[in-house]
Amino acid sequence: MIRVLLVDDHAMLRAGFRAILCTQPDIEVVGEAATGAEGVELAARLQPDVITMDVQMPDMDGIEATRRIVADPAVTAAVAIVTTFDRDEYLFHALDAGAGGFLLKNAGPEELITAVRALAAGDGILAPEVTRRVLSRFCATPVAEAQERTTPARAHVLAEPLTDRESEVLALMADARSNAEIARGLFIGEATVKTHVSRVLQKLGARDRVQAIVLAHRHGLTR
Repeated sequence: MIRVLLVDDHAMLRAGFRAILCTQPDIEVVGEAATGAEGVELAARLQPDVITMDVQMPDMDGIEATRRIVADPAVTAAVAIVTTFDRDEYLFHALDAGAGGFLLKNAGPEELITAVRALAAGDGILAPEVTRRVLSRFCATPVAEAQERTTPARAHVLAEPLTDRESEVLALMADARSNAEIARGLFIGEATVKTHVSRVLQKLGARDRVQAIVLAHRHGLTR
């Protein structure tokens, strides 16, 4: 069962999210918070698997709440920023704070459900509207750096070199494939994929799949 915490200062929107998510047999909404500070407190107390987080809230905004939740070693929840405002500052500050997903509130019910399941499975999720901007912002490389992209230059981002299989998994992660899709593409089990993904994140020093993909593109580790 995927345990979800809803953090938003609009009660009607929380009720809508709850109604959507509770139609799914594998998802349970375990709590609601109306402020960022309350979200931080409930994240530690309820230990959800996924948190949907608004940005603009009283007493503490969703970016700062996300930062505190991600920094707490006792909390393992993945955080998805869900906002009305399609602004670059919200997007990039959310990713810097450690959010594993970024969705817009005009997304359909299926997109919300898919995002919750993806985050619970350890996948990152970005709204289609913002994916190109993320890659443009984080993956742009100065010409001088691009000219130095030899194998040794790439290697400095890695704690140790990726194996051939890990490189294949990273390439498929960068193509926004889920663990199940990677498993089918490489003809291996999902448990094996999870092991490879964990090793890739560890070697890259990435906190989640979204950051791993950004680092991979930025440092020329994948196309």
